[in-house]
Amino acid sequence: MTQIYPRILAFLLLLPIAACSGTSTTPDPGATSTPSVLVSTVAPRQGALPAVVTAYGSVAPSEIGTRTFNEAQPGQVTRLFVSPGSAIKAGQPLATFVTAPTARSAYEQAVSALAAAQKARASTAQLLTQQLATTDQLVQADKAVSDARTSLAALRAEGAGSPTHTIMAPFAGVITAVAVAQGDRTAAGATILTVARSGGVVVTVGINPSQRGTVAIGQSASLKRLSGGGTLEGNVVRVDGALNAVTKMVDVDLSFPAGALLPGEPMQVDIRTGEVTGWVVPHAAVVTAGGNPRIFQIQGGKAKAVPVAVKLASDAGDVVDGALSPRRPLIVAGAYQVNDGDAVRSR
Repeated sequence: MTQIYPRILAFLLLLPIAACSGTSTTPDPGATSTPSVLVSTVAPRQGALPAVVTAYGSVAPSEIGTRTFNEAQPGQVTRLFVSPGSAIKAGQPLATFVTAPTARSAYEQAVSALAAAQKARASTAQLLTQQLATTDQLVQADKAVSDARTSLAALRAEGAGSPTHTIMAPFAGVITAVAVAQGDRTAAGATILTVARSGGVVVTVGINPSQRGTVAIGQSASLKRLSGGGTLEGNVVRVDGALNAVTKMVDVDLSFPAGALLPGEPMQVDIRTGEVTGWVVPHAAVVTAGGNPRIFQIQGGKAKAVPVAVKLASDAGDVVDGALSPRRPLIVAGAYQVNDGDAVRSR
């Protein structure tokens, strides 16, 4: 018995050592997982997106829908009935103009000159019957009457014969500019005010000359105030055939619902010039950094790069051409974090 107790004691002492030696701190290389990138995907699809030309400008009177009033004679604007921005009706009084005394004096002199020429011609004709004047003298008298009558008609046409007259609106529209104040004296030909016809106020924008061939009259467009607010619909009504001398851009006019915008408002327009067909993908899916444009699809749990040609880039998405597979998911979020052949996992 005395020999059995030491053996049992030795066995009990060895148990903790055996237990500790059974635990390994060395990692198993085969148990380490392969790193992967977390991505989100969409299914690729064929389709079309509208081709859009975006341009900026402002609301302004159309060049063919305005009329500028001035007077051929010097004078004074004694009354103004409108101000810039006033809506007017056809036949409405706009201003009262009084011709300058010097212009009226010139007109009265022309009236007197005609009367004198007519009297001289009658006298010459009577002398001719008495053989006291020649036919040539009568011809000269006739010419003097004709010249005096022409001068008077010119002054009358220029308004010199009307001491006071009222400028009337020729059509319904809006006052876009008033160049004088009430009581101002104006020189001959000086601008007094400008009227834009209803429907003659347009949004004028500038487009790049290279885009002119894609923009045509009748195309629809979305119009948005840069100051904020909703979107309006309009149409292209004019495409200029020459560069704007100041901006070096091609001016394009667009119509909009009457009264919806005020002259001078800054605008952004998106002109829809057609459709572009191809693979429609989210804009974030097209990787352009570090080389040619490409997208990534998932094949066998790995990212596969597919070179593409971008036909249209827009906020609504991109249209691309390339050898995409319609059965492989298209990487969107995470596209810029993967390389060809990287392991990926989708959300």
